[in-house]
Amino acid sequence: MTDTTSMKHQTPLTSGDFTAADEPFALFEAWLNEATKSEPNDPNAMALATVGPDGLPDVRMVLMKGFDTEGFVFYSHIASQKGRELAANPKAALLFHWKSLRRQVRIRGNVTPVTDTEADAYFATRPKQAQIGAWASKQSQELESRFAFEQAIAKVAARYVIGEVPRPPGWSGWRITPLRIEFWHDRPFRLHDRIEFRRDAAGQKWSKARMYP
Repeated sequence: MTDTTSMKHQTPLTSGDFTAADEPFALFEAWLNEATKSEPNDPNAMALATVGPDGLPDVRMVLMKGFDTEGFVFYSHIASQKGRELAANPKAALLFHWKSLRRQVRIRGNVTPVTDTEADAYFATRPKQAQIGAWASKQSQELESRFAFEQAIAKVAARYVIGEVPRPPGWSGWRITPLRIEFWHDRPFRLHDRIEFRRDAAGQKWSKARMYP
């Protein structure tokens, strides 16, 4: 296909906004706030990439449930495939893609488990049916039938028909502490804006580089 946009009306290579940022977390928060207004579903959705014992990468969508200058947090089952892979190799990559804004953010870093206090606090905010599902699901294991899963859900629901549902011992969260954060914004003719923030270890000052598209 031919790009029919006139080269005479292209926008400048320098956008003069996000490329001037001097640290990544405030910029990420600003972009997330904009995505929250424009994305029809789950602006906090992110692709999570890990590496399996065979050296092959794995990627799946998860929901970010918190972030600050310490890192980006999500929750799941410890015995899930991602949980096992993170236990063996505590490094990960994340990707946020906000199609409505033509933006993406790439993150790479080290992974640590959240504290029990953090996991308990987040689990308590989940809808009760989701809490029950966390007990009933043997995540990433083979399931003989949907009916078997529904039976497991019913048994857990009967156990907790009254009162609060506690956090399962095999359910927790992880924090990705970034060493690289790249912000990408679509531009005409694939002349995209890219900036990457880098540091060698958590707590160090960020350096910034502008990247070719």
